[in-house]
Amino acid sequence: MTGNTEVVVVGGGYAGVMAANRLTQRDDVAVTLINPRPNFVERIRLHQLVGGSHDAVVDYREVLAERVRLVVDTVTRIDAAGRNVVLAGGGTVGYDYLIYAVGSGSADPRVPGAAEFAYPIATLEEAQRLRAVVGAASATDAVTVVGAGPTGIETAAELAEQGRRVTLVCGGVLGPYLHPRGRRSVAGRLAKLGVTVLEGPDAKVTAVTRDAVRLGDGRTLPSAVTIWTAGFGVPDLAGRSGLSTDALGRLLTDETLTSVDDARIIAAGDAAAPSDLPFRMSCQAATRIGAHAADTVLSRIAAEQPVPINLGFFGQCISLGRRAGIFQFASKDDTAIKLYVGGRPGAKLKELVCRYTVKHLAAEARKPGSLTWVKDDKRRELLQAERREAPVVGERAA
Repeated sequence: MTGNTEVVVVGGGYAGVMAANRLTQRDDVAVTLINPRPNFVERIRLHQLVGGSHDAVVDYREVLAERVRLVVDTVTRIDAAGRNVVLAGGGTVGYDYLIYAVGSGSADPRVPGAAEFAYPIATLEEAQRLRAVVGAASATDAVTVVGAGPTGIETAAELAEQGRRVTLVCGGVLGPYLHPRGRRSVAGRLAKLGVTVLEGPDAKVTAVTRDAVRLGDGRTLPSAVTIWTAGFGVPDLAGRSGLSTDALGRLLTDETLTSVDDARIIAAGDAAAPSDLPFRMSCQAATRIGAHAADTVLSRIAAEQPVPINLGFFGQCISLGRRAGIFQFASKDDTAIKLYVGGRPGAKLKELVCRYTVKHLAAEARKPGSLTWVKDDKRRELLQAERREAPVVGERAA
């Protein structure tokens, strides 16, 4: 026995790497990071991988503290009672504490033909596959992007800037997060790039075939390449391991990010659902949640009471090809406001955010505990209001 406290971090994305690095503040903590890939993936650059302007990977040596042991493998089950994880490659890894940072991926599209004929883009492997498909397609082939969140907008713009014929099917409104002013700016840039944007309730995909997309109003759009960016899902590891999850499969925790089932399991990033009220899936949230998860573990090791998470936001940035973008500012409670930066300055800000996200991870590796973030007390008020409105025991909810 080494006398160290063994902490296993499952998942090496933004949240997992931040948590692993931050845990090295204590010399008596041994940290093992388990991830299925040998390199760190820049999820926020996967649309660039598809477009060919970036490979979206970084060597772990650039972002991971030297003291963190990297195990390249996949966790197939968490044995909470035995305090170990089972690996796909064979064997187990024991822990005193576990940080659950498995991230998110593509959601099951649940639209006839989508799983067979549409290409998701939420993981490195999916983006690499799509890159090859796009590269093999004719420059005049119709490309349809389904989903008008940041990934859909960025992918549509990236390909249209290269001269591709792109249709963006929103299934609702373009950029739901954006303020109307910011949305008009994005729509204007997409129009300049030649992207056909289909919005509204009739612009919902009802079926996908090998060479077409059918919409709710009966229209059929020719589509040589259909890209699916609508929605995210999370791995089912927690549920398969007998841990409590929300409807999407995120690990249910209290406000300290501690599992409602086991005080030695703490969640971080997209796969965390504190108080069944998860934060928006984003790298912005993931790094801060990862840092707080590490702080919770360190508090428990020090026999101190962990504090509730307090996380504020500053907005959302979206690239619109290589020459334009938008930085949509928001209030701390993650509500978009009128202020935004568009055009070329928006593109520069987006690139700056991408670079500094990786730099934040590297900085935490060099100086663990250094990351700070914006706070927002409105979440606490919201939770208090929900608890006041919750039915008392024995009372049936309507």
